[in-house]
Amino acid sequence: MKPPPFAYHAPRDLAGALRTLAEVGAEGGKVLAGGQSLIPMLNMRLAAPGHLVDINRVAGLDGLEVTPEGVRVGALVRHSDAERAGAHPLLTRALRLVAHPVIRNRGTVVGSLVHADPAAELPAVLAVLGGSVRLARWDGGPEGGAAVRRDVPAAEFFVGPMESAARPGELAVSAFFPAVEEGVGVAFREVARRHGDYALAGVCALVTPDGRARVACIGVGPVPVVVELDGLAGAADAVRAATDPDDDLHATAAYRRHLVGVLAERALHDAAREGAAAHGP
Repeated sequence: MKPPPFAYHAPRDLAGALRTLAEVGAEGGKVLAGGQSLIPMLNMRLAAPGHLVDINRVAGLDGLEVTPEGVRVGALVRHSDAERAGAHPLLTRALRLVAHPVIRNRGTVVGSLVHADPAAELPAVLAVLGGSVRLARWDGGPEGGAAVRRDVPAAEFFVGPMESAARPGELAVSAFFPAVEEGVGVAFREVARRHGDYALAGVCALVTPDGRARVACIGVGPVPVVVELDGLAGAADAVRAATDPDDDLHATAAYRRHLVGVLAERALHDAAREGAAAHGP
C-alpha cells in the first residue's frame, strides 16, 4: 500500500520547524525524523496526517552532549550513533536490542520515545533512570514569536500505548538520560520470538550498592511499568503484581506475567553482580 496524500514541509532551522508545526499541528501534522515507525504506519494507512514536517535538515538537532549529570540526545541522533558513542551504559545496552542494524542506522532515539510503544526498549530506559524529554513549540507574540521549551519527566511523558505528552504543534528536540552513579549496576533482559522483534516482555534494572533496586518493564502494560524494590528477595512476585499484560496472538497475559518475573530476577542479579564488581571488595 501507499500513504494517503499529504503536504510535505522541509524546514531548515528550528524556528521554521516550530512555526510550521504551529500552523499545521491541529490539522494532523506529523514529524519525520528517522521514519522507521512512521513510514510503515503511513504505508499501511494506520496514520493519515495532512502534513509531514521533515526535520532532517534542521541544524542543531544532531548533538549528543555528555556531562557528569547525564547524556542529552538530540532529536536527530540515530540509534547506531548513540550506540557507538557508548556514553551511557544502560542506554547502550538497550540500543543493541532495538530491531536490526538497518533500522538502527536510520531510526532515532527521541523518535522511539515519542512513538511510545509499550514494547519498546528506550522508553523503559528513560523511565527507570527518571529522565525527561524536552519539547518545544512556537509562541507567536507581538515581536514575531519565539521558541518555548518545557521538560517533561518520563513518569508524565508516557501516557498510554503509542501516546505521549507531546501536544499538537510541539516538537521533541532532545531527551535527557541521567547518569548512573558510581557503584550502581545496570542490566537489560528481554525475550522476543525472533531476534529483532519487539519483546514479549523485557526488564531493565538498576541495583545500588546498598541493595536497593528499580526496574522498568516492557510489554506488560500500556506504558513502561516502573517498580521500586528494597532488595532482590521477592522481586519476581513484586514485579508480577505491578504488571497488567494483555492477551494477544503472540502470548497470553499469564505467560507474559510469568516471563516478566523471571526476567526481573535475572536482570537484577546481572545488575547486582556488575555493581559489586565495579564497587570492588
